[in-house]
Amino acid sequence: MKEPEFFAPARPIQVGEIATLTGARLVGDEFSAVAITHLASALEGGEGALVFIDGKRNAVNLASVRAAAVLCAEEIALNAPAGVAVLATPHPQQAFATVARLLFPAAVRPQPVTGETGISSHAFIAPDALLEEGVIVEAGAVVSDGVSVGRGTIIGPHAVISKGCSIGRECYVGANSTLQYAIVGDRVIIHPGAQIGQDGFGFLPGPRGLEKNPQIGRVVIQDDVEIGANTTVDRGALSDTVIGEGTKIDNLVQVAHNVRIGRSCVIAGHCGLSGSVTLGDYAMLGGQVGIADHITIGERAQLAASSGVMNDIPAGERWAGSPAQPMRQAFREIAALRSLVEGKRKGSKGDG
Repeated sequence: MKEPEFFAPARPIQVGEIATLTGARLVGDEFSAVAITHLASALEGGEGALVFIDGKRNAVNLASVRAAAVLCAEEIALNAPAGVAVLATPHPQQAFATVARLLFPAAVRPQPVTGETGISSHAFIAPDALLEEGVIVEAGAVVSDGVSVGRGTIIGPHAVISKGCSIGRECYVGANSTLQYAIVGDRVIIHPGAQIGQDGFGFLPGPRGLEKNPQIGRVVIQDDVEIGANTTVDRGALSDTVIGEGTKIDNLVQVAHNVRIGRSCVIAGHCGLSGSVTLGDYAMLGGQVGIADHITIGERAQLAASSGVMNDIPAGERWAGSPAQPMRQAFREIAALRSLVEGKRKGSKGDG
């Protein structure tokens, strides 16, 4: 049985065009008309492939590249094998991604699962919902009362857009995701299974046990945000939960009520942001970072994977560990502990 080809290039591209597109220097004009038919890793390559070598530590792989063309740094360009077109650039991976976005647009912005081009007859659209021209609503989706959806947005199968939500233009709402009490900007991608705008985790002890504290805020998602599959974003209790423009959130992330995330933040999978956490612009969180409630993470701060954050982090600092602390201090403590353990091992052997 023939294997399925999920991604085919949108159009042919030549090496000379890649040089123009990326600003890379083509080493040898004779390669300008070489056709690129697919993209590959440097270890795989193959006839018609474009590959890239990024960083000096990977330079040893250049000599063994078997491909039509390679993007690499200027200082190692002469190490490429004969017959391979060389595109020299300070940023090979970024240039490679630029080409990939051109050739495979469907891998950048998800497309309709069912292939539908308008409003499915199997979707439910409330009579007073406002859908601009070019909106696609796939089978099983629900668009409730008072919802507005901007031009070019795709609502995937069985997605639910609850009463009063607004979604901007050129967005994507994946299959089986839900939006409620939410305002979404333009060019936002919400991957399948994401749950936006449900109750925040608010309970107060009372005479009959835990009593619910009503969550009456919203979720505000600004332009160009991407939210991964099965991620949850709780609505605010009184003020809004806000995700700043350009922020990218991975799969399986928990964003609690009243969290405020700045612009162009990066949050990797399995992170948990407790209630009223604030992330400054350009903050970066590695996988499985946990942040206690009411913590402020400064602008451009970075947290290593599995950090447990119990204190505010100043702007620009890098922290690690659980409880988290400045990265150098955390690594010094790890080294000291290893040294102590190693010393005890040696002492035990000497006693024997």
